[in-house]
Amino acid sequence: MRLNRNHWNRFVSIPSFFLLFCILWFIPISGCGVYSFTGTTLSPDIQNISVANFLNDVGGGPANISQQFTERLKEYYQQNSTLKIASPDGNADLQLEGSIIGYDVTPIAPTQGQNGQLAALNRLTIRVQVKFVNTKNEEENFESPFSFYADFPQDRTLTQVENDLIVVIFDQIVFDIFNKSVANW
Repeated sequence: MRLNRNHWNRFVSIPSFFLLFCILWFIPISGCGVYSFTGTTLSPDIQNISVANFLNDVGGGPANISQQFTERLKEYYQQNSTLKIASPDGNADLQLEGSIIGYDVTPIAPTQGQNGQLAALNRLTIRVQVKFVNTKNEEENFESPFSFYADFPQDRTLTQVENDLIVVIFDQIVFDIFNKSVANW
C-alpha cells in the first residue's frame, strides 16, 4: 500500500496530537506535590520504613504465619514505594508493628445433607492489628485492625487449601495497610 501525501500528513499528525496531549496532561500533575503512579503520597523527607516482626497472638495457622506476614509487608513496601526497609530500632521515618489477632474457620452457606445440615463452603478469616507511626507527621499515626477472608469448598480440608488462602488473604490485608499508611486512601 502506498501512502499519498494526505494520508502521510494525517499519519504524522496523530503522533503529534498524542505528544501534545501528554505534555498538556503532565504539566498540571507536576504541580500537584509529591505523587507517584503507585498511589503513594510521601513527603520527600520520608526515606525509610521499619516493619517489626508481627506476633501470632492466636496460635492458629502455620507455625511461620507471622514471619510470612512480616515478609509480605516488607516486600510490598519495597516493590510499591521508594522507601528503604530499616531495622525496627525506632529510628525509621515510618514504623509498622502489630500482631495476628484472629485466625478463624467458620462454616457458611449451609446445605441439607443426609445427616442434617452441612456447610457447602467454609471461610478462613484472618485479622491483624496494626500500629503505624509516622515520625515526621504524627497526624497520620493510627492503630487499626485489618481483616480479610477467603472461602473454600466443604469437600476440601483446610490443610489442602490453607497455603493458597493465606496468600490471597495476606495480599489484600497488606494492600489495605499500604493504602492507609502511605497512600492515605
